[in-house]
Amino acid sequence: MTYVTFPTGKSLDFTAIGRLCIDLNANEINRPMEETMTFTKYVGGSPANITIGMSRFGLKTAFIGKIADDQMGRFIADYLQKNHIDTTNVVTDHTGAVTGLAFTEIKSPTECSILMYRDNAADLRLTAEEVQEDIIAQAKVLLISGTALAQSPSREAVFQALQYAKKHGAVIVFDLDYRPYTWVSPEETAAYYNLAAEKCDIILGTREEFDMMERFEANPEHSDNVTASKWFDYSAKIVIIKHGKDGSIAYTKDGEGHRAQSFPAKVVKTFGAGDSYAAGFLYGVMQGWTLEKSMEFGSAAACIVISSHSCSDAMPSAEAVHDYIERCNRGEITAS
Repeated sequence: MTYVTFPTGKSLDFTAIGRLCIDLNANEINRPMEETMTFTKYVGGSPANITIGMSRFGLKTAFIGKIADDQMGRFIADYLQKNHIDTTNVVTDHTGAVTGLAFTEIKSPTECSILMYRDNAADLRLTAEEVQEDIIAQAKVLLISGTALAQSPSREAVFQALQYAKKHGAVIVFDLDYRPYTWVSPEETAAYYNLAAEKCDIILGTREEFDMMERFEANPEHSDNVTASKWFDYSAKIVIIKHGKDGSIAYTKDGEGHRAQSFPAKVVKTFGAGDSYAAGFLYGVMQGWTLEKSMEFGSAAACIVISSHSCSDAMPSAEAVHDYIERCNRGEITAS
């Protein structure tokens, strides 16, 4: 059954708006950050990682965002271009804003943390006037993420992008991507998340992220069905609620909850799983696959990424994901 219909006659398959930053991943694994001396630099930011993932799958992609006028900003722009991502609407800041940094700590495969530096970050300086309508008009899909809603003028830029997407019939995806340290208060967060989610066709987030959005609502049992059903009164066609190790459930307007097979992984770190899952799932849905097959593809893509040191660099090709699934089915890959 087809739950989402994608527009035809568009020159871009996918575009995203939001965070562009630098990940500095600890080279010394199984050691706290206080004792870590060396890090490896990668492009980061959830919407950037998802876009890189979609490009690796062979889709035509673009990004809408803002980078600092510094070496890190130029590194980001160059990396996106090398990954065949259209950077026409990646704007350079000239106000002195800096590139956001994310230092990662890998104490163990299951004990990972991120230390973020987001003060005066360039990606949050994107203005509504800088969002190019033509880029969104060309796209089948627009992805937004929660971090870009945290401050003005980026917040207004996202809502401008949503307006263009509605005008031109793009399918809108909301990756909740909640980072509490970028927000003033939980009440502010819930208000803007809900306003954005009302306009979106596909919503992906963890149970905890949806709980944050329900701050003003009655759902004491944290029921997935209650959470998902609310959004079907607006624009949503698919709501995915992620439960970590317990897997994900995709809810649809007909009341069905769809689950899929998960796969083992030799885990190096946990971050990056959500971004690669989102890219894999969205790719499958865009190919017309069932929700279950799309979720399996996303799960396998996530396993590949968490088995690697990086996030963006580790985003796999479609062939690599299919191969991973086949190897798991043959019993060649087991959990670490």
